[in-house]
Amino acid sequence: MAITRDKKNTLVAELAELFATAKSTVGAAYDGLSVANMQVLRAAARENNVVIKVVKNRLVRVALAADGKFDTADTSLLTGQLVYAFSSEDEVAPAQVLAKFAKTHPELRLITGFNSDGTSLDTASVKALAELPTKDQLRGQVVSVIAAPLTQFLGVANGAQRGFAQVLSQRAEAL
Repeated sequence: MAITRDKKNTLVAELAELFATAKSTVGAAYDGLSVANMQVLRAAARENNVVIKVVKNRLVRVALAADGKFDTADTSLLTGQLVYAFSSEDEVAPAQVLAKFAKTHPELRLITGFNSDGTSLDTASVKALAELPTKDQLRGQVVSVIAAPLTQFLGVANGAQRGFAQVLSQRAEAL
């Protein structure tokens, strides 16, 4: 059943808004993925504040053309059936959600992506983006790096006190 022109215009406006507010967008081919698996993907995406859309590539091109910052974006990789993941909160979340799902569902393949500044990403760039740590993981790494010297200092300070106490207890036993 064909979509009416009004519905297409509404969909293009919604896509243009998603592209404008997204910190990153990733497109993945999903040939052979069942409806049940797509529902699992959508649930995983919702948990990570990622919006999943399945739309025709032509409508995506029209939505990208509506925003001036995507004028130089390469849309040559927008072929076949693609699912698009958008995130307005985290730059790596769309790529990570799709890559994690693709590990257990080889039918899903990362294809392309777009940054918030309007540049397009090739497949290798999207895969590299998916391997980056999340913001929470980076925060944890920074905290552990900051806390490491203090932890080591406290270990040394406690070691000296513990050694002194052992020497006193051994001396007391010897007397």
